Amino acid sequence: MLEIVSFTLGPAQTNAYLVADPDTNEAVVIDPSWDGHIILAEAQKRGWRIGHLWYTHAHFDHIGGAAAIADALNPLPHVALHPDDHVLWRAGGGGAKFGLNIDPGPEPTIDFVQGMILKLGSNEFEVRYTPGHTKGHCILYVAKENICFCGDVIFNGSVGRTDLPGGDFATLENSIRMQIFTMPDETRLLSGHGPETTVGHEKMYNPFVGLN
Repeated sequence: MLEIVSFTLGPAQTNAYLVADPDTNEAVVIDPSWDGHIILAEAQKRGWRIGHLWYTHAHFDHIGGAAAIADALNPLPHVALHPDDHVLWRAGGGGAKFGLNIDPGPEPTIDFVQGMILKLGSNEFEVRYTPGHTKGHCILYVAKENICFCGDVIFNGSVGRTDLPGGDFATLENSIRMQIFTMPDETRLLSGHGPETTVGHEKMYNPFVGLN
């Protein structure tokens, strides 16, 4: 079982997810978008221990809260990111282009790879490599819970932008068809922006990559 608290934070209204195993009180932050003190306060209120930060990708609006979270933790949290996004992470997530210079927080120490399994208590998160929005974008699929944390690959009725460095629409479309649309239709898609949706809904109605 997972408990999930979502936040919509920062200049790009980015969704961050505080995820915990209630049996162990172990927690992870998936895409600590902004205002890390807000995420941290919620974890402390619930008695959850944040041990990991997992990034679907390294854009500034998905890592902007990492430093504030890490600064308050001892030991430092483990940080996971696909190697193809390390350059973007080192560049502050590209924030300078938008006039935003962020502290990207602690250096990633875990390299995401396709098919990797991450554990949070008894819960297993499958890493799926989904480039197209960035070169190293990944999603995190929890089959037992029918949940996927899908970052900026796909949204409710839309898809991630591909006009930033490392973006490519054909690659993004392939990632969606091969890695998102192969999940059960009832799988909940918790994305980086906007409301949640499901695989089945996007197959039917997404105007960019829908199957009908």
